[in-house]
Amino acid sequence: MGTFLNILLAVIAGLLIVVGGIWVLRLLSQTPPEPPPAGELRKVKLMYRCDICGTEMRMTVSPTEDPPPPLHCQDEMSLMAPIE
Repeated sequence: MGTFLNILLAVIAGLLIVVGGIWVLRLLSQTPPEPPPAGELRKVKLMYRCDICGTEMRMTVSPTEDPPPPLHCQDEMSLMAPIE
């Protein structure tokens, strides 16, 4: 009885792996969404720091994917490298 149970569990585990692999491949094969029309805000994740006073700012939305740096202390803020 133990051998039959081991074979059954191995078959079920194999089927789960195959189904999971097919699911992941379907997700990866989808085309990315079209970019939003001009004028709409886009999601960005940028961190800026003021070189003069040390103030940090996080930008989360922008009309363009590469926005100009904001001004602080009458000077442009520096783009910080992402931690990731």
